Amino acid sequence: MPQSDWPKTFSCEFFPPITAEGFAKLQAARQELLVMHPAYFSVTYGAGGSTRDRTVEVVLDIQANSGVPATPHLTCIASTRSSVRELLNYYKAHGIRRIVALRGDMPSGMRDPGEFRYANELVGFIREEFGDHFHLEVAAYPEYHPQASNPEQDLQNFQRKVDAGANSAITQYFYNPDAYFRFIDQCTRRGIDIPIVPGIMPITNFTQLARFSDACGAEIPRWIRKKLESFGDDRDAIRAFGLDAVSALCRTLLDGGAPGLHFYTMNQTGLTLAISERLGLLTAN
Repeated sequence: MPQSDWPKTFSCEFFPPITAEGFAKLQAARQELLVMHPAYFSVTYGAGGSTRDRTVEVVLDIQANSGVPATPHLTCIASTRSSVRELLNYYKAHGIRRIVALRGDMPSGMRDPGEFRYANELVGFIREEFGDHFHLEVAAYPEYHPQASNPEQDLQNFQRKVDAGANSAITQYFYNPDAYFRFIDQCTRRGIDIPIVPGIMPITNFTQLARFSDACGAEIPRWIRKKLESFGDDRDAIRAFGLDAVSALCRTLLDGGAPGLHFYTMNQTGLTLAISERLGLLTAN
């Protein structure tokens, strides 16, 4: 099915805060984002499950109190089948129906990868244990995973996750729409038939963005990088330019048939809401 034929979904991602103040701010943020009518709120999971307890706390609070389905991230590296099974049974008992299934990063100082090596193994395990109870999201990389030896290998790895039972995918963020459309074309030629939703990173801080991008392999196009560098420490100028650039990116993606958008909010609402307003996504509750 062409990407444009899938129902459009809009969703937001949070990370679990460390402090009570951060938790309260996150609760306020999610309330502000309700005007987007998000399909779900996802919550990240630290390397090797390092934020497990905080992730679970945020997930259950969202599920019980926001009116929006909560979607926990679940990483499998350095995990056992029994620990993953236990957590998924806990989520199932609390009404969770959607999971973002990821390999994740090895925690610093650890060498044992545990009983899972790759995300497709996690997807296959969940299907074996829980059937179709969970809608499984997986990660996709239009500009290719930084650890992939070549683009073909990366596409093969993505196809393994789809073949194992993934329902849909969320991409790593990117700023070049052609990278997404080329990736979709390649997936179509391979017979991959699931919605692949672009991940969107609003631009608020160039130094932080550059650090993230270097780590995850997301390219900042030269024209964007040079423009952001020219603003120096002028945060207002960075935000204004970022709002224009990312809004234009989102419009191009949606007009080109993308089946929705997934916003990496960094627990902030301002730019996500501003972009959504420009796209006409906001409606009164």
